[in-house]
Amino acid sequence: MAAVVIVGTQWGDEGKGKVIDILSEHADIIARYQGGNNAGHTVVVGEKEFTFHLIPSGILHSGKKCVIGSGVVIDPEALISEIEDLEAKGIVFDGRLFISARAHVTMPYHKILDRTIDEKRGKGKIGTTGRGIGTTYMDKTARVGIRICDFLDSEVLKEKLEIGLEEKNDLLRMLKSSHRLDCKKILKEYTDYAKKIKPFAVDTSLMVNKAVDNGENVLFEGAQGTFLDIDFGTYPYVTSSHPISGGVCTGIGIGPTKIDRVVGVVKAYSTRVGGGPFPTELKGELAEKLRNAGPIGEYGRTTGRPRRCGWFDAVVARQSAIINGLDYIAVTRLDILDNFSKIKICTGYNYKGKIVHEFPPLLKVVENCNPVYEEMEGWNKDTSEIKNFSELPENARLYLKKISGLMKTKLCMVSIGPAREQTIILEDLWRP
Repeated sequence: MAAVVIVGTQWGDEGKGKVIDILSEHADIIARYQGGNNAGHTVVVGEKEFTFHLIPSGILHSGKKCVIGSGVVIDPEALISEIEDLEAKGIVFDGRLFISARAHVTMPYHKILDRTIDEKRGKGKIGTTGRGIGTTYMDKTARVGIRICDFLDSEVLKEKLEIGLEEKNDLLRMLKSSHRLDCKKILKEYTDYAKKIKPFAVDTSLMVNKAVDNGENVLFEGAQGTFLDIDFGTYPYVTSSHPISGGVCTGIGIGPTKIDRVVGVVKAYSTRVGGGPFPTELKGELAEKLRNAGPIGEYGRTTGRPRRCGWFDAVVARQSAIINGLDYIAVTRLDILDNFSKIKICTGYNYKGKIVHEFPPLLKVVENCNPVYEEMEGWNKDTSEIKNFSELPENARLYLKKISGLMKTKLCMVSIGPAREQTIILEDLWRP
Protein backbone atom coordinates (compact mmCIF):
# COMPACT_ATOMS: atom_id res chain seq x y z
CA MET A 1 0.00 0.00 0.00
CA ALA A 2 1.26 3.50 -0.75
CA ALA A 3 0.86 7.27 -0.51
CA VAL A 4 1.42 8.78 -3.97
CA VAL A 5 1.64 12.45 -4.95
CA ILE A 6 0.72 13.70 -8.44
CA VAL A 7 2.17 17.06 -9.50
CA GLY A 8 2.25 19.12 -12.68
CA THR A 9 5.79 19.75 -13.89
CA GLN A 10 5.19 22.72 -16.20
CA TRP A 11 2.66 25.59 -16.07
CA GLY A 12 -0.37 23.43 -15.37
CA ASP A 13 -2.75 21.86 -17.91
CA GLU A 14 -0.46 18.83 -18.23
CA GLY A 15 -3.32 16.35 -18.11
CA LYS A 16 -3.17 15.56 -14.38
CA GLY A 17 -6.93 14.88 -14.27
CA LYS A 18 -6.62 11.80 -16.47
CA VAL A 19 -3.59 10.43 -14.60
CA ILE A 20 -5.39 10.95 -11.28
CA ASP A 21 -8.51 9.27 -12.65
CA ILE A 22 -6.54 6.18 -13.71
CA LEU A 23 -4.66 5.88 -10.41
CA SER A 24 -7.88 6.48 -8.44
CA GLU A 25 -9.15 3.06 -9.47
CA HIS A 26 -6.85 1.46 -6.88
CA ALA A 27 -6.80 4.32 -4.34
CA ASP A 28 -8.88 4.39 -1.17
CA ILE A 29 -8.64 8.17 -0.69
CA ILE A 30 -7.99 10.94 -3.22
CA ALA A 31 -6.99 14.23 -1.57
CA ARG A 32 -6.65 17.68 -3.14
CA TYR A 33 -4.09 19.82 -1.31
CA GLN A 34 -4.01 23.36 -2.80
CA GLY A 35 -5.50 25.88 -5.23
CA GLY A 36 -9.11 26.82 -5.80
CA ASN A 37 -11.70 26.78 -8.55
CA ASN A 38 -9.29 28.64 -10.84
CA ALA A 39 -8.02 25.23 -11.96
CA GLY A 40 -9.70 22.50 -13.94
CA HIS A 41 -9.21 18.77 -14.51
CA THR A 42 -10.92 17.09 -17.45
CA VAL A 43 -11.67 13.37 -17.55
CA VAL A 44 -13.26 11.49 -20.45
CA VAL A 45 -15.19 8.33 -19.57
CA GLY A 46 -16.81 6.64 -22.56
CA GLU A 47 -18.87 9.31 -24.32
CA LYS A 48 -19.02 11.56 -21.24
CA GLU A 49 -16.65 14.40 -20.42
CA PHE A 50 -16.32 15.57 -16.80
CA THR A 51 -14.65 18.81 -15.74
CA PHE A 52 -13.57 19.31 -12.13
CA HIS A 53 -12.58 22.53 -10.38
CA LEU A 54 -12.59 21.75 -6.65
CA ILE A 55 -13.70 18.14 -6.23
CA PRO A 56 -11.03 15.45 -6.79
CA SER A 57 -11.71 13.60 -10.05
CA GLY A 58 -11.48 10.32 -8.13
CA ILE A 59 -15.15 10.85 -7.25
CA LEU A 60 -15.93 9.17 -10.60
CA HIS A 61 -14.90 5.82 -9.09
CA SER A 62 -17.67 4.48 -6.87
CA GLY A 63 -16.80 3.91 -3.23
CA LYS A 64 -13.73 6.17 -3.22
CA LYS A 65 -13.37 8.84 -0.54
CA CYS A 66 -12.43 12.32 -1.76
CA VAL A 67 -10.85 15.00 0.41
CA ILE A 68 -10.51 18.76 -0.05
CA GLY A 69 -7.63 19.74 2.23
CA SER A 70 -6.92 22.83 4.30
CA GLY A 71 -4.56 24.22 1.64
CA VAL A 72 -7.45 24.62 -0.82
CA VAL A 73 -9.51 27.84 -0.91
CA ILE A 74 -13.19 27.10 -1.41
CA ASP A 75 -15.82 29.20 -3.17
CA PRO A 76 -19.04 27.79 -1.63
CA GLU A 77 -21.18 28.83 -4.59
CA ALA A 78 -18.82 27.12 -7.05
CA LEU A 79 -18.49 24.01 -4.88
CA ILE A 80 -22.24 23.53 -4.52
CA SER A 81 -22.75 24.10 -8.24
CA GLU A 82 -20.08 21.47 -9.02
CA ILE A 83 -21.66 18.96 -6.63
CA GLU A 84 -25.12 19.50 -8.15
CA ASP A 85 -23.79 19.16 -11.71
CA LEU A 86 -22.07 15.88 -10.86
CA GLU A 87 -25.09 14.57 -8.96
CA ALA A 88 -27.18 15.22 -12.07
CA LYS A 89 -24.75 12.91 -13.91
CA GLY A 90 -25.26 10.14 -11.36
CA ILE A 91 -22.34 10.77 -8.98
CA VAL A 92 -23.10 9.98 -5.31
CA PHE A 93 -21.51 12.17 -2.60
CA ASP A 94 -22.97 10.86 0.66
CA GLY A 95 -20.16 9.53 2.84
CA ARG A 96 -17.63 10.15 0.05
CA LEU A 97 -16.73 13.86 0.15
CA PHE A 98 -14.82 15.35 3.09
CA ILE A 99 -13.85 19.03 3.40
CA SER A 100 -11.26 20.37 5.81
CA ALA A 101 -12.79 22.54 8.52
CA ARG A 102 -9.56 24.58 8.31
CA ALA A 103 -9.83 25.40 4.58
CA HIS A 104 -10.36 29.08 3.78
CA VAL A 105 -13.49 30.40 2.11
CA THR A 106 -13.59 32.60 -0.98
CA MET A 107 -16.16 35.31 -0.30
CA PRO A 108 -17.84 37.61 -2.90
CA TYR A 109 -15.50 40.50 -2.06
CA HIS A 110 -12.48 38.36 -2.91
CA LYS A 111 -13.68 38.04 -6.50
CA ILE A 112 -14.48 41.75 -6.80
CA LEU A 113 -11.10 42.77 -5.41
CA ASP A 114 -9.26 40.22 -7.53
CA ARG A 115 -10.59 41.75 -10.76
CA THR A 116 -10.35 45.36 -9.56
CA ILE A 117 -6.76 45.12 -8.30
CA ASP A 118 -5.48 43.35 -11.44
CA GLU A 119 -7.10 45.97 -13.70
CA LYS A 120 -5.33 48.72 -11.72
CA ARG A 121 -1.94 47.16 -12.39
CA GLY A 122 -1.96 48.37 -16.00
CA LYS A 123 0.96 46.92 -17.94
CA GLY A 124 1.92 44.94 -14.84
CA LYS A 125 -1.36 43.02 -15.00
CA ILE A 126 -0.90 39.39 -14.01
CA GLY A 127 -3.95 38.09 -15.85
CA THR A 128 -5.71 36.24 -13.02
CA THR A 129 -8.89 34.25 -13.59
CA GLY A 130 -10.77 36.82 -11.49
CA ARG A 131 -12.15 34.09 -9.23
CA GLY A 132 -10.80 35.52 -6.00
CA ILE A 133 -8.13 32.90 -5.38
CA GLY A 134 -5.19 35.23 -4.81
CA THR A 135 -7.18 37.62 -2.64
CA THR A 136 -8.46 34.72 -0.51
CA TYR A 137 -4.88 33.59 0.08
CA MET A 138 -3.97 37.24 0.87
CA ASP A 139 -6.54 37.28 3.67
CA LYS A 140 -5.37 33.87 4.87
CA THR A 141 -1.78 35.08 5.16
CA ALA A 142 -2.90 38.39 6.73
CA ARG A 143 -4.81 36.32 9.34
CA VAL A 144 -8.15 37.92 8.54
CA GLY A 145 -9.60 35.06 6.48
CA ILE A 146 -12.76 33.06 7.07
CA ARG A 147 -12.30 29.31 7.39
CA ILE A 148 -14.91 26.62 6.85
CA CYS A 149 -15.26 26.18 10.62
CA ASP A 150 -15.89 29.95 10.96
CA PHE A 151 -18.23 29.87 8.01
CA LEU A 152 -20.38 27.16 9.63
CA ASP A 153 -20.78 29.11 12.89
CA SER A 154 -23.32 31.89 12.22
CA GLU A 155 -22.15 34.08 15.13
CA VAL A 156 -18.47 33.85 14.16
CA LEU A 157 -19.28 34.46 10.48
CA LYS A 158 -21.35 37.58 11.32
CA GLU A 159 -18.62 38.98 13.54
CA LYS A 160 -15.85 38.38 10.99
CA LEU A 161 -17.93 39.84 8.16
CA GLU A 162 -18.81 43.00 10.07
CA ILE A 163 -15.13 43.63 10.83
CA GLY A 164 -13.87 42.61 7.38
CA LEU A 165 -16.42 44.43 5.23
CA GLU A 166 -15.59 47.79 6.73
CA GLU A 167 -12.00 47.35 5.57
CA LYS A 168 -13.00 45.94 2.16
CA ASN A 169 -15.43 48.79 1.42
CA ASP A 170 -12.74 51.33 2.35
CA LEU A 171 -10.35 49.56 -0.02
CA LEU A 172 -12.92 49.55 -2.85
CA ARG A 173 -13.47 53.29 -2.38
CA MET A 174 -9.70 53.87 -2.56
CA LEU A 175 -9.59 51.83 -5.77
CA LYS A 176 -12.45 53.98 -7.14
CA SER A 177 -14.67 50.94 -7.57
CA SER A 178 -18.46 51.35 -7.61
CA HIS A 179 -18.92 48.04 -5.75
CA ARG A 180 -20.14 48.16 -2.14
CA LEU A 181 -20.58 45.14 0.09
CA ASP A 182 -23.70 44.58 2.20
CA CYS A 183 -23.24 42.41 5.27
CA LYS A 184 -26.92 41.34 5.59
CA LYS A 185 -27.12 40.29 1.94
CA ILE A 186 -23.92 38.24 2.12
CA LEU A 187 -24.96 36.63 5.41
CA LYS A 188 -28.31 35.53 4.00
CA GLU A 189 -26.83 34.02 0.84
CA TYR A 190 -23.87 32.37 2.55
CA THR A 191 -25.88 30.97 5.47
CA ASP A 192 -27.77 28.91 2.88
CA TYR A 193 -24.47 27.68 1.43
CA ALA A 194 -23.24 26.76 4.91
CA LYS A 195 -26.20 24.44 5.48
CA LYS A 196 -25.33 22.49 2.33
CA ILE A 197 -21.60 22.28 3.09
CA LYS A 198 -21.83 21.42 6.80
CA PRO A 199 -22.32 17.63 6.35
CA PHE A 200 -18.97 17.40 4.53
CA ALA A 201 -16.80 19.35 7.03
CA VAL A 202 -14.36 17.29 9.16
CA ASP A 203 -10.76 17.28 10.38
CA THR A 204 -9.32 15.87 7.15
CA SER A 205 -5.73 15.83 8.43
CA LEU A 206 -6.58 13.27 11.11
CA MET A 207 -8.63 11.29 8.58
CA VAL A 208 -5.82 11.09 6.00
CA ASN A 209 -3.09 10.32 8.54
CA LYS A 210 -5.18 7.49 9.97
CA ALA A 211 -5.71 6.07 6.47
CA VAL A 212 -1.96 6.12 5.73
CA ASP A 213 -1.16 4.54 9.10
CA ASN A 214 -3.70 1.81 8.37
CA GLY A 215 -2.01 0.95 5.09
CA GLU A 216 -4.63 2.38 2.73
CA ASN A 217 -3.75 3.69 -0.74
CA VAL A 218 -3.86 7.49 -0.67
CA LEU A 219 -3.48 9.67 -3.76
CA PHE A 220 -2.62 13.35 -3.35
CA GLU A 221 -3.50 15.69 -6.20
CA GLY A 222 -2.46 19.26 -6.84
CA ALA A 223 -3.79 21.87 -9.21
CA GLN A 224 -1.73 23.98 -11.66
CA GLY A 225 1.96 23.18 -12.11
CA THR A 226 5.42 23.63 -10.59
CA PHE A 227 6.22 26.81 -12.50
CA LEU A 228 3.11 28.47 -11.11
CA ASP A 229 4.31 27.83 -7.55
CA ILE A 230 4.40 31.03 -5.46
CA ASP A 231 8.06 30.39 -4.50
CA PHE A 232 9.54 28.43 -7.41
CA GLY A 233 7.45 29.60 -10.37
CA THR A 234 7.88 32.46 -12.82
CA TYR A 235 7.07 35.05 -10.16
CA PRO A 236 4.94 37.23 -10.20
CA TYR A 237 3.10 35.30 -12.96
CA VAL A 238 2.23 32.48 -10.59
CA THR A 239 -0.61 31.20 -8.45
CA SER A 240 -0.88 31.99 -4.74
CA SER A 241 -0.21 28.52 -3.33
CA HIS A 242 2.21 25.59 -3.58
CA PRO A 243 1.43 23.11 -6.40
CA ILE A 244 4.78 21.40 -5.76
CA SER A 245 4.99 18.10 -3.87
CA GLY A 246 6.00 19.89 -0.66
CA GLY A 247 2.58 21.56 -0.70
CA VAL A 248 1.03 18.22 0.27
CA CYS A 249 2.48 18.43 3.77
CA THR A 250 1.05 21.87 4.56
CA GLY A 251 -2.07 21.53 2.42
CA ILE A 252 -3.20 18.25 3.94
CA GLY A 253 -1.36 18.14 7.27
CA ILE A 254 0.80 15.09 6.71
CA GLY A 255 4.49 14.52 7.39
CA PRO A 256 6.90 14.12 4.43
CA THR A 257 8.06 10.73 5.75
CA LYS A 258 4.61 9.30 4.99
CA ILE A 259 4.91 9.97 1.23
CA ASP A 260 6.10 6.93 -0.72
CA ARG A 261 6.54 8.32 -4.24
CA VAL A 262 6.05 11.44 -6.31
CA VAL A 263 4.87 11.34 -9.93
CA GLY A 264 5.30 14.31 -12.25
CA VAL A 265 2.83 14.74 -15.09
CA VAL A 266 4.65 16.00 -18.20
CA LYS A 267 2.95 17.21 -21.35
CA ALA A 268 4.87 16.05 -24.45
CA TYR A 269 5.24 19.72 -25.44
CA SER A 270 4.68 22.95 -23.48
CA THR A 271 1.65 25.18 -22.91
CA ARG A 272 0.82 28.16 -20.76
CA VAL A 273 -2.32 30.21 -20.05
CA GLY A 274 -2.19 33.92 -19.23
CA GLY A 275 0.80 36.22 -18.87
CA GLY A 276 4.37 35.46 -17.96
CA PRO A 277 7.57 34.32 -19.69
CA PHE A 278 7.45 31.24 -21.91
CA PRO A 279 10.86 30.66 -23.57
CA THR A 280 9.77 27.99 -26.10
CA GLU A 281 6.51 29.67 -27.14
CA LEU A 282 5.66 29.29 -30.83
CA LYS A 283 3.76 31.77 -32.97
CA GLY A 284 1.71 31.56 -36.13
CA GLU A 285 0.83 28.41 -38.04
CA LEU A 286 2.95 26.01 -35.99
CA ALA A 287 1.42 27.23 -32.73
CA GLU A 288 -2.09 26.84 -34.16
CA LYS A 289 -1.29 23.32 -35.32
CA LEU A 290 -0.28 22.35 -31.78
CA ARG A 291 -3.24 24.18 -30.22
CA ASN A 292 -5.89 22.55 -32.39
CA ALA A 293 -4.51 19.04 -32.84
CA GLY A 294 -6.41 16.22 -31.19
CA PRO A 295 -10.04 15.94 -30.05
CA ILE A 296 -9.83 18.42 -27.13
CA GLY A 297 -7.52 21.25 -28.22
CA GLU A 298 -5.49 23.57 -26.04
CA TYR A 299 -8.10 25.80 -24.43
CA GLY A 300 -8.45 26.43 -20.68
CA ARG A 301 -11.06 24.17 -19.07
CA THR A 302 -11.82 26.85 -16.48
CA THR A 303 -11.59 30.06 -18.52
CA GLY A 304 -11.87 28.93 -22.15
CA ARG A 305 -8.77 30.99 -22.95
CA PRO A 306 -6.53 29.65 -25.77
CA ARG A 307 -3.31 28.27 -24.34
CA ARG A 308 0.04 29.49 -25.58
CA CYS A 309 1.89 26.54 -27.13
CA GLY A 310 5.54 25.66 -27.63
CA TRP A 311 8.13 22.90 -27.82
CA PHE A 312 9.09 20.78 -24.83
CA ASP A 313 11.32 22.70 -22.40
CA ALA A 314 13.78 20.39 -20.67
CA VAL A 315 15.18 23.24 -18.54
CA VAL A 316 11.76 23.66 -16.94
CA ALA A 317 11.15 19.91 -16.69
CA ARG A 318 14.56 19.12 -15.20
CA GLN A 319 14.14 21.78 -12.50
CA SER A 320 10.68 20.40 -11.72
CA ALA A 321 12.18 16.95 -11.21
CA ILE A 322 14.61 18.39 -8.66
CA ILE A 323 12.15 20.62 -6.78
CA ASN A 324 9.50 17.90 -6.49
CA GLY A 325 11.86 14.99 -5.90
CA LEU A 326 10.21 13.07 -8.73
CA ASP A 327 10.38 9.30 -8.73
CA TYR A 328 8.48 8.88 -12.01
CA ILE A 329 7.03 10.86 -14.88
CA ALA A 330 3.76 10.30 -16.74
CA VAL A 331 3.95 11.79 -20.25
CA THR A 332 0.64 13.01 -21.68
CA ARG A 333 -0.68 14.09 -25.09
CA LEU A 334 2.03 12.27 -27.03
CA ASP A 335 -0.54 11.72 -29.80
CA ILE A 336 -0.65 15.47 -30.51
CA LEU A 337 2.84 15.16 -32.02
CA ASP A 338 1.84 12.30 -34.35
CA ASN A 339 1.77 14.51 -37.45
CA PHE A 340 4.97 16.50 -36.91
CA SER A 341 7.88 15.44 -39.14
CA LYS A 342 10.38 17.35 -36.97
CA ILE A 343 10.12 17.87 -33.21
CA LYS A 344 12.30 20.13 -31.10
CA ILE A 345 13.39 19.92 -27.47
CA CYS A 346 14.81 22.92 -25.64
CA THR A 347 17.93 21.77 -23.75
CA GLY A 348 19.19 25.18 -22.57
CA TYR A 349 18.84 28.96 -22.87
CA ASN A 350 21.17 31.40 -24.59
CA TYR A 351 21.40 34.61 -22.57
CA LYS A 352 23.81 37.23 -23.91
CA GLY A 353 25.96 34.55 -25.52
CA LYS A 354 26.10 32.30 -22.45
CA ILE A 355 24.31 28.94 -22.40
CA VAL A 356 22.22 28.47 -19.25
CA HIS A 357 21.00 25.01 -18.20
CA GLU A 358 19.17 26.01 -14.99
CA PHE A 359 15.98 28.06 -14.91
CA PRO A 360 16.91 31.66 -13.95
CA PRO A 361 15.09 33.24 -10.97
CA LEU A 362 15.23 36.75 -12.49
CA LEU A 363 12.27 37.40 -14.77
CA LYS A 364 14.27 39.75 -17.01
CA VAL A 365 16.68 36.95 -17.88
CA VAL A 366 13.92 34.48 -18.74
CA GLU A 367 12.15 37.05 -20.91
CA ASN A 368 15.29 37.84 -22.89
CA CYS A 369 16.85 34.43 -23.40
CA ASN A 370 16.64 32.30 -26.55
CA PRO A 371 15.99 28.56 -26.41
CA VAL A 372 18.72 26.20 -27.53
CA TYR A 373 17.05 23.36 -29.43
CA GLU A 374 17.88 19.78 -30.25
CA GLU A 375 15.87 18.54 -33.23
CA MET A 376 14.47 15.01 -33.38
CA GLU A 377 12.73 13.08 -36.13
CA GLY A 378 8.95 12.73 -35.83
CA TRP A 379 7.10 9.47 -36.39
CA ASN A 380 4.19 10.50 -38.66
CA LYS A 381 2.00 7.68 -37.42
CA ASP A 382 -1.23 7.52 -35.40
CA THR A 383 -0.44 6.36 -31.86
CA SER A 384 -3.93 6.77 -30.36
CA GLU A 385 -4.84 3.07 -30.49
CA ILE A 386 -1.52 1.59 -29.35
CA LYS A 387 -1.68 -0.57 -26.20
CA ASN A 388 1.97 -1.38 -25.42
CA PHE A 389 5.12 0.71 -25.21
CA SER A 390 6.97 -1.65 -27.55
CA GLU A 391 4.34 -1.02 -30.25
CA LEU A 392 4.98 2.72 -30.34
CA PRO A 393 6.93 3.96 -33.39
CA GLU A 394 10.67 3.87 -32.80
CA ASN A 395 11.00 7.67 -33.01
CA ALA A 396 8.21 8.09 -30.46
CA ARG A 397 10.03 5.75 -28.07
CA LEU A 398 13.28 7.66 -28.64
CA TYR A 399 11.49 10.94 -27.90
CA LEU A 400 10.06 9.60 -24.63
CA LYS A 401 13.43 8.17 -23.61
CA LYS A 402 15.04 11.52 -24.38
CA ILE A 403 12.59 13.35 -22.10
CA SER A 404 13.09 10.76 -19.36
CA GLY A 405 16.87 11.00 -19.71
CA LEU A 406 16.93 14.80 -19.60
CA MET A 407 14.76 14.76 -16.46
CA LYS A 408 16.76 11.86 -14.94
CA THR A 409 13.45 10.26 -13.98
CA LYS A 410 11.81 6.93 -14.85
CA LEU A 411 8.81 6.76 -17.15
CA CYS A 412 5.70 5.15 -15.63
CA MET A 413 2.85 6.08 -17.97
CA VAL A 414 2.18 7.42 -21.49
CA SER A 415 -1.13 8.99 -22.52
CA ILE A 416 -2.04 8.86 -26.21
CA GLY A 417 -5.54 10.33 -26.08
CA PRO A 418 -8.17 11.69 -23.66
CA ALA A 419 -9.96 8.40 -22.93
CA ARG A 420 -9.01 6.10 -20.03
CA GLU A 421 -8.14 3.23 -22.34
CA GLN A 422 -5.75 5.43 -24.35
CA THR A 423 -3.03 4.93 -21.76
CA ILE A 424 0.12 2.81 -21.67
CA ILE A 425 1.08 1.75 -18.12
CA LEU A 426 4.74 0.87 -17.52
CA GLU A 427 4.90 0.76 -13.70
CA ASP A 428 2.59 -0.23 -10.85
CA LEU A 429 2.70 2.83 -8.59
CA TRP A 430 0.70 1.18 -5.81
CA ARG A 431 3.17 -1.54 -5.03
CA PRO A 432 4.44 -1.51 -1.40
